[in-house]
Amino acid sequence: MSTTAPTAAVSGQSVSADEFQALEQKVLRTVELIKAEREAREAEHHARQAAEAEVATLRAQLQSQESRAGVVEDEILTLRRERDAVRQRVEKMLRQLDELE
Repeated sequence: MSTTAPTAAVSGQSVSADEFQALEQKVLRTVELIKAEREAREAEHHARQAAEAEVATLRAQLQSQESRAGVVEDEILTLRRERDAVRQRVEKMLRQLDELE
């Protein structure tokens, strides 16, 4: 496109080459802004998808840990009951030994 064109007829009005060039620059800047905005939106979209995937992974890990915690709590209760039972048997045997003396 020639920037030295004298004038052009647009809707019955004449536009100078400088005005046309200024308009062309505005259009080019607008196109660049739109491109940058689209890229930013795409980057944000990818970041959001990555964050959602990470959240899903963390939720799954949390659920697994909560399940494991429940199993560990049950094991602790079982071990405490067994310890109490052993303690009672030992105390009973000690009492029986004391009675023998």
